[in-house]
Amino acid sequence: MEKSAKSELLVAALENGTVIDHIPSDKVFDVVNLLGLTGINTPITIGANLSSKKMGSKGIIKIADKYFTEKECSKLSVIAPNIVLNIIRDYEVVEKKRIAMPDEVRGIVKCGNPKCITNHEPMQTVFDVVDKRNGTLRCRYCNKDIHKGDIKLL
Repeated sequence: MEKSAKSELLVAALENGTVIDHIPSDKVFDVVNLLGLTGINTPITIGANLSSKKMGSKGIIKIADKYFTEKECSKLSVIAPNIVLNIIRDYEVVEKKRIAMPDEVRGIVKCGNPKCITNHEPMQTVFDVVDKRNGTLRCRYCNKDIHKGDIKLL
């Protein structure tokens, strides 16, 4: 059966801003929350469960007039490794950045060890990334490893 032009979803082009692409579908709203996108006043387009040849399904977020710092980008890598940031200026992609996991993660991941001091005292969590390929973090306080699928955001 042939698709008609009306069956395709069309989203307005972005004049200036950032497109976050290749987000795992189940992580789209984690990305929205992590970046605090509900608190900004520029137009945002969020797409989830979109068809993708590489991923099966993916999410995409377009944010007008917003560009992200390196620190914000490394936070993204913890919950959605391999995403791509497309920087848009005057309707053109001027830069593509593949997000890589940092060596250290501070203040965004909860330690899974109920006895860890970070779960009982008002202090920032700190994790060393011990395996970037598989997304394994190690708590600097109690040495508990947390694997990508078990990561809980604060």
